[in-house]
Amino acid sequence: MAALTLAIPSKGRLKEKCDALFVAAGLEMTQTSARGYRAGFPNLPDVEIMLLSASEIASALLAGDIHLGITGEDLLREEAPELEGRMHLIKPLGFGFADVVVAVSQYWIDVSTMADLDDVCAAYAQTHRRRLRVATKYAQLTRGFFAQARIADYRIVPSAGATEGAPAAGTAEVIVDITTTGATLRGNGLKILDDGVILKSQAQLAASLTADWDTGSRAGCERLLTQLDPANSLYAGLACQLSR
Repeated sequence: MAALTLAIPSKGRLKEKCDALFVAAGLEMTQTSARGYRAGFPNLPDVEIMLLSASEIASALLAGDIHLGITGEDLLREEAPELEGRMHLIKPLGFGFADVVVAVSQYWIDVSTMADLDDVCAAYAQTHRRRLRVATKYAQLTRGFFAQARIADYRIVPSAGATEGAPAAGTAEVIVDITTTGATLRGNGLKILDDGVILKSQAQLAASLTADWDTGSRAGCERLLTQLDPANSLYAGLACQLSR
């Protein structure tokens, strides 16, 4: 078994960008399992690559099941809003950009800020005798952001599908979702609040601080990070975290 485990997205644009990242660093990835869920680098035999979904990577990092992973910062911070002592963000990778935002109906002309939304939440609760609904896949990020804005009169509706369609479907009044250009939100009659950007996310190379970091995995990690960025000592920051 390889000393170091690295998880990358199994498909989609993030997978393509990861492949390009490795090629640029002189790392050729080859499949090592028949079903395509394992791969490796011939010139780094002590590194095993696991191909998982982006959300599974975040969960595996938090659980300490893998040493390193590449996934969106939005998923990492949703999985562990307080990363301290649990994960270390080694390097932003410059792809996979997306914003986690608060959006409301474009017909709410008097609502453009979180303070305005707070007023609407209070009025809605008083009028309807129930709290305004916020549809999202990002429950932890939403709770933290709304708490900072001192908004309490709302309830989260977990979203399993297309979150931007929730207001039109009548299942929520507000959404928290990711967007890259805002076009999908506008197409569904929604607008982003002026101060409603919760997180500006991109793909991150992250390390689990709860994984089993033995001598072999640390050495393999140092070799991999040096290959990915010879001009910058990425391993030094991680080693400092691991020594705490």
